[in-house]
Amino acid sequence: MSGSRIRVLHAVQSLNYGGMERLIAGMVRNADHSRFELHVLGLCYLGHFSAGLDSYAELHVGPKLPRWSLISPRQLASTIAAIAPDIVHTHSGVWLKCARAARMAGVRATVHTEHGRRAPDPLSDRLIDRIAARYSEAVVAVSDRLRTNLIRDIGVPAHKVYLIANGVDTDSAVPGFDNSLRQELGIADHVPVLGSVGRLEPIKGYDVAIRALALLPDGADSPVLVIAGDGSERERLQQLAAEVRVAHRLFLLGWREDIARIHAATTLFTMSSHSEGTSVSLLEAMAAGLCPVVTDVGGNSAVLGDALAHRLVAPGDPAALAAAWLAAMHEPERRRADGSFARARVTQQFSLRRMVSEYERLYESLLDHSPSLPLELHV
Repeated sequence: MSGSRIRVLHAVQSLNYGGMERLIAGMVRNADHSRFELHVLGLCYLGHFSAGLDSYAELHVGPKLPRWSLISPRQLASTIAAIAPDIVHTHSGVWLKCARAARMAGVRATVHTEHGRRAPDPLSDRLIDRIAARYSEAVVAVSDRLRTNLIRDIGVPAHKVYLIANGVDTDSAVPGFDNSLRQELGIADHVPVLGSVGRLEPIKGYDVAIRALALLPDGADSPVLVIAGDGSERERLQQLAAEVRVAHRLFLLGWREDIARIHAATTLFTMSSHSEGTSVSLLEAMAAGLCPVVTDVGGNSAVLGDALAHRLVAPGDPAALAAAWLAAMHEPERRRADGSFARARVTQQFSLRRMVSEYERLYESLLDHSPSLPLELHV
């Protein structure tokens, strides 16, 4: 170990935008800094969520790598060796390259967190990740379904795979109504707002949500869909909304800092994803006391639990999603009760502090080479 503290290097493409990036920043901020010295390496650049992070960790930007660096990441290995971490913690998107570089740099242990996979999962990705797993002492899945996928479909040895569900800062989420966003967008207080936060990418299935919106009655009091986030699908989604005649009821906000303000204007939170790990956006919305209506993919069912299972819908089915929205909107008392239960569930089971503590236990176990209690998903 480096000095009296364990030196941990988080390796990621960037910390620009997205749930994974926000989660990594939260891990760094909430680490036990008396026991762990934190470093962050952005292979491309650092980005949005690195703002203020230099108070908690030393930040690094990786060298410009040649195209063959996946095969021989020597420059990256030199960068890692100069930082001299005890643990390299890789995240989705950089697994093989950074795990191999860490091995070349003589790092004692490498941990990888798989935050989610594409659906369908390309064969090339599976083959690359099967190789990457050979260079990692531990592979963390953020949901039970993802753990099964890693073992069954990727071929990661079961003894290497741990379950650590994502967590969020539940103290900063305060349930309540605030109409300031509605005023900004010109939405009346009585109009139902279907809110979502996520990247505008195919895996998020926002085309399904737009088609579901078109199935709802159109009138002065009709629900609107408000999405905070941006991505490559923005123009296509706008075109689709025009084609199905709901452009006037769709609000694409782009990247926003005021997520709590969006939650406070939202009637219910929705996701139409084709695949998820354990969604940070879902956890944050539930922590804010919002009733969730989400697709039954990835870790969503584990987050909702049995008591909220009636709010799950099949992916890729606009009619089912529209019906689930209507059911929630037509039962306001049950919707509010489900929102209260959602907040209690996240506060008790999916806190950021719980998640960080489990990662820290894993780090110490790998370095001590001593048996520890298996890390399980607390649901």
